[in-house]
Amino acid sequence: MNFWQQHGIWFIIFMMFFPRLTMLFATVWGGWLWWTGLIFMPRLTVAIIATTYYWHTNTVLVIFTWIWAFSGEGLEKTIVRAISK
Repeated sequence: MNFWQQHGIWFIIFMMFFPRLTMLFATVWGGWLWWTGLIFMPRLTVAIIATTYYWHTNTVLVIFTWIWAFSGEGLEKTIVRAISK
């Protein structure tokens, strides 16, 4: 399955800025693990889904997704800690 046959550039933009909303409306709902990822770590969940479906056809896109997931989650946690102090 190729990412570009299923989605376009707007999907990537919305996934970067609104990962929870995009996952809620544009992906297949899963079980308790999917809901936990949606609530607590949406970027990591997106990276896992991208790796599962698109690793063989879009490796570069998947690598950028993991970079985005780790940097976004870390930055988000740092900002929340700084504000809460």
